[in-house]
Amino acid sequence: MVPVVKSVSKWLAAAVVCTGLVLAGCSSESGDAALKVGVIAGPEADLMRTAADLAKQTYNLDVELVEFQDYVAPNIALSDGSIDINAFQHKPYLDRMVNDRGFKLEVVGNTFVYPIGGYSRTLTSLEDLPNGSKVAIPNDPSNEGRTLLLMHKAGLVTLKDPSNLEATPVDIIDNPHDLSFIELDAAQLPRSLDDVDLAFINSTYSVASGLLPTRDSLLMEDKDSPYVNIIVSRQDNSQDPRIAQLVASFQSEAVEQKAEELFKGGAVQGWR
Repeated sequence: MVPVVKSVSKWLAAAVVCTGLVLAGCSSESGDAALKVGVIAGPEADLMRTAADLAKQTYNLDVELVEFQDYVAPNIALSDGSIDINAFQHKPYLDRMVNDRGFKLEVVGNTFVYPIGGYSRTLTSLEDLPNGSKVAIPNDPSNEGRTLLLMHKAGLVTLKDPSNLEATPVDIIDNPHDLSFIELDAAQLPRSLDDVDLAFINSTYSVASGLLPTRDSLLMEDKDSPYVNIIVSRQDNSQDPRIAQLVASFQSEAVEQKAEELFKGGAVQGWR
């Protein structure tokens, strides 16, 4: 998640030719291997595919998408050189992975905020949430904390420290509805809706399952959420000119339009 640059001298030559991080339209060398980009399978992959098509048209840059089904593997693959960059996570999650595993990774650009929302098959309002309800939440550290902070803000629970981005259910000091929490992998959350009263799902997965955040969620993050998703490289390849080309292609009107088509308001542009 194949080395990006075949030699230091080759990279320096590319940097000289492509001044200003190649944003003026310098094309990639046709002999270079494709830039390998890790993405989560689904609509986010479709956004990157749109960016890849634009990068090919504008810079003659070949991009290969590598799709993953979970939130752990893309950073492992990036760190070990299997891919060149990835685009699937927000910075609190990256910080946790770097801290836990010692990855030498860095942010090279922003993408979108994908708001987490609360969904239910049986409820039409949070006021109808019965005591003892089963609530499904993401099990990865940052998105679990993100969900609990949203629930705290809505008054469903009270957290010991509302500023703790990595809160877990053990940090709840008041649970007035006696909610029980079921921690699941993010990709499994839409399928849990038939078995729980409420599930908190990132819009990456809610939209893919036919749930629109602005239409179907009972509770959703504000559009000013700090959890903007990012494009990440290794520290040793962050200056590869091809990465700047792809970032510029992603941060484009074509990708914004594709995001609106796919997410119906569930993706908020995060680079301006």
